Amino acid sequence: MTETAAVLAIDGGNSKTDVALIATDGSVLSSVRGGGSNHQGIGRDGMVTVLTGLVRAAAAAAGLSGDGPVAAHTSACLAGADLADEEAELGELIAGLGWSATVSVVNDTFAVLRAGLEDAGPPGAGPGGSSQHWGVGVVCGAGINCVGVAPDGETTRFLALGPLSGDWGGGGELGSAVLWWAVRDEDGRGPRTELRAAVPAHFGRGRVEDVVIALYRGEIGYAELHGLVPVLFAVAGRGDKVAADLVRRQAAEICTMATVAARRLRLAGAVPVVLGGSLMTARDPLLSGTIRELILAELPGADVRTVDVPPVAGAALLGLDHVGAPPSVAARLRESAAATWP
Repeated sequence: MTETAAVLAIDGGNSKTDVALIATDGSVLSSVRGGGSNHQGIGRDGMVTVLTGLVRAAAAAAGLSGDGPVAAHTSACLAGADLADEEAELGELIAGLGWSATVSVVNDTFAVLRAGLEDAGPPGAGPGGSSQHWGVGVVCGAGINCVGVAPDGETTRFLALGPLSGDWGGGGELGSAVLWWAVRDEDGRGPRTELRAAVPAHFGRGRVEDVVIALYRGEIGYAELHGLVPVLFAVAGRGDKVAADLVRRQAAEICTMATVAARRLRLAGAVPVVLGGSLMTARDPLLSGTIRELILAELPGADVRTVDVPPVAGAALLGLDHVGAPPSVAARLRESAAATWP
């Protein structure tokens, strides 16, 4: 029976939560997935309930009781930890659950950034106490967010509270925009677009108007609009101007956030710009190509990359940084992650 793990890694999102226990050699002892744990949607008590159930399941799968400490350190990267005081408060809450001797809580965008960075490099500093992990990370999934870490440890971030804080983009916003343009084509207020036929086809309806009425009556949930993103990519890929312009607008917003973050931290040259989230990992040629083109025009020499491991691996890497694990252990984690989360 395993005594305790080195790291309890948590990636808590809006729709799903991943929890993993990582051994001292970097191997994944166990990994479980459950529902969303964003405290902004289900409350802090709800968040604790979700996380507790998943930690107990991960502990059992790793041969631990789950009734006491399960790891030396907990690295929790949480959606909804948007402000510094929220990170501190959630850190205190999780520390009180007794899962580990030390706890760090950061916004989940930091997990994506760390997941896309090398495990060894020139001196610097990161949020987990690393001496080499810095760059700019942009997440574009259901919503959009961006953080940056400088070589001296200085960080920058956006409020990322949606339109309230000046944000635009992500699956929910793009899905609404796709529907908006489809409606305006059908009723004559807008230009012609293939989205007019593609949107009702996606929902199994005859007309765009039917989709709108179904949304109004609650027969289709607003969260389902996120599913229009692949439809948008497909239509844009066929040369539809309305769809392509929407994709390019999203690319421009991602570029703007990354560029502003880099300039706030005075980063130049081969700045790592890490892209994550479902829109990024879809690797749509128009979106990815436009992002790269725009970022390189603003930040010549930037190293634009898309994460190839899930955010929970980034949380685990931050945890390994915290406990002082060498790059070889991080490399083992990445090898183990490829087998655990293909």
